[in-house]
Amino acid sequence: MRYPKEVVLKDKTEAIIRPLEKKDETKLRELYAALPEKDRWFMRHDVVNPDVVHRMIAAIGKGNVLSMVALVGDRVVAHASLLMRGYGCTRHVGRLRIAVMPELRHKRLGTWILLDLIQLGMDQGLDDIRADFVVGIEDAAIEAARKLDFFKVAVLPEYVKSPRGTRYDLQIMIKRLHRNWGDF
Repeated sequence: MRYPKEVVLKDKTEAIIRPLEKKDETKLRELYAALPEKDRWFMRHDVVNPDVVHRMIAAIGKGNVLSMVALVGDRVVAHASLLMRGYGCTRHVGRLRIAVMPELRHKRLGTWILLDLIQLGMDQGLDDIRADFVVGIEDAAIEAARKLDFFKVAVLPEYVKSPRGTRYDLQIMIKRLHRNWGDF
């Protein structure tokens, strides 16, 4: 795939999608600092911690994480990663993580990035991509994943908690990858 890739969103906003680069560390910190806390709370790591973002940047080129960013102007407005294991019983499965600024959701930016990560997963020889979603919080993302042929494999009832202690189900979805796009 060739980058940078220009995309036009549903509202005619122009964005650039490209791999995360070492020079993006400050902009990536700014993205995560600007995300509402209610969105960051359900992430696996404290992304406003500069050390966490630094580790993301340090993982570039290491082979087990493929990260993409989307920019509008010179601002990073989305970040997505495909995490892979190099060994073991789940090395054929990539784990998907994605964060998009609220004002750019429902405009297909996440879909554009996800399509690139699916292709990169196929290029890496993955068989499956897994994505975990918080039901009741990430319903739009669940629907978008479903439209891209992700399917529900499990729901962990009341598995995650909000900052106020409200429990939510965690839905695990999988997408089976094919050797090439012609297999769909």
